[in-house]
Amino acid sequence: MAISAQPHPLLTATRPRRPALRHLGPNWYATVMGTAVVANAGAALPVDAPGLRAAYTMVWALSVLMLMALLAARAGHWAHHGDQARTHLLDPAVAPFYGCLAMALLAVGGGTAAVGGEVVGAGAALAAAAALWCAGTAVGLAAAVAIPYLMVVRHRVDPAAASPVWLLPVVSPMVSAALGPQLIPHLPEGQWREAMLLACYAMFGLSLLATLLMLPLIFSRLVHHGPLPLVLTPTLFLVLGPLGQSTTAVNTLADVAPGAIGAPYAHALGAFAVLYGVPVMGFALLWLALAVALVVRAVRDGMTFAMTWWAFTFPVGTCVTGAAGLARHTGLDAFTWLAVALYAALVTAWAVASVRTLRGLLGGALLAAPPVLRPMTARTT
Repeated sequence: MAISAQPHPLLTATRPRRPALRHLGPNWYATVMGTAVVANAGAALPVDAPGLRAAYTMVWALSVLMLMALLAARAGHWAHHGDQARTHLLDPAVAPFYGCLAMALLAVGGGTAAVGGEVVGAGAALAAAAALWCAGTAVGLAAAVAIPYLMVVRHRVDPAAASPVWLLPVVSPMVSAALGPQLIPHLPEGQWREAMLLACYAMFGLSLLATLLMLPLIFSRLVHHGPLPLVLTPTLFLVLGPLGQSTTAVNTLADVAPGAIGAPYAHALGAFAVLYGVPVMGFALLWLALAVALVVRAVRDGMTFAMTWWAFTFPVGTCVTGAAGLARHTGLDAFTWLAVALYAALVTAWAVASVRTLRGLLGGALLAAPPVLRPMTARTT
């Protein structure tokens, strides 16, 4: 039976109805990702300011609590609303959000390794970070195979329905590649460190190539069918995710390469971090400008808050860590200021999305039964 390719109601702004756990979808993991990246990006900044570390440490602690609460709620969703959970998995507009589970685990794990030691102790933080990285990587690799498989054999997707959301399952291995280097110095020297390093590069490659397959579909949809529906316009920022995260990955991997692999390769990987990262960051800024222009257009056309606004957070955070990595390896102040400017934008977006989400939760709108969507319209002028 063909599955509808129209945007799922979970992605839309909803009218207040009866709140229910039944309507808690996997897209809610984006709130954890967007919160954790504020701490991760803050820890990566090449500058410091009074009170900054304490602030993003508190944000990391908040992300831990959010992850625990959401894992429990989603477990309850599967236990008591299994039919709805299976419907989500077979919906081509919702299934890609299962990649957010992996990235939520990884992002919180990365923050635990970066700042959690000051709260729970170095040993406990390292153990928790390793467990979260392993769990997130396993879920991410499974989603990177399972969701495209469902798209091929079960989903029926019209070319006009191509969406940046499709990137979510395949970008999660890139997050593993970017955060895996935190664990490499704690592994035994020799084979263990080298294997971990090369495994991260393998995940970098599989995620990058999968992204390169999907980006032309997304841009083709924009060119041939016009701007996305208003509620989906913020998802254009998701394209920044693989761009910023891949730049972060090559730089963090280059940081630990000298202790994990032979000198000729370590030197080459350090050069690769700059030769790859600078052009990709340039393209990320180009896409950021395009996405901002389309969001401004959507706001003028009446775009209101929806859970898709969380797309303004995590992808921008990956560009912060990518720019910070380039600042380390090039020594250019320009990348330092770029990282600071992007971080200011990230914190602003996170604050707005958090307040609006909390308001929607307290009012019951965000967990209410969603209204029926109108059919997707054609190109607008």
